[in-house]
Amino acid sequence: MYKWLDDWKRPGTISKALFFIGLIGIIAIPVLFQDTREHPLNWYKKQWCNENNGRIDAPMPDNTSCGCQTDKNVVEFAYADQWHNSIGLALYNSMQTGMKPGIVLIIENKSQEKYSHRLKNTIEEFKLSFDIWNYDLK
Repeated sequence: MYKWLDDWKRPGTISKALFFIGLIGIIAIPVLFQDTREHPLNWYKKQWCNENNGRIDAPMPDNTSCGCQTDKNVVEFAYADQWHNSIGLALYNSMQTGMKPGIVLIIENKSQEKYSHRLKNTIEEFKLSFDIWNYDLK
């Protein structure tokens, strides 16, 4: 009457089902508990750029864009734990425009202050000319 029940009686069927349930759990659990950001990156761009009379997503000569362009700077935005990505982008946009590179580092909690120190130490070590602003939410 219940053919599917007979299939479950075969050796190894339950262990296969448990394996796949476990596999799904391994994939799903990190997604459910991943870090969530306070705001999307675009929100910070709009806030900071408007306060500093800049152009959001200003076009660059190579048809890319920078986070914000002010009278003096081409500015990139980065969450604190992604500070290292912003250095290259800011330098590249500076090379294209001749303007001074800048980075707005988004610090969402006190434990992320270490990234600000890493960014500043790297820039000092290599004697790079950057303007750096911290966007603190703490």
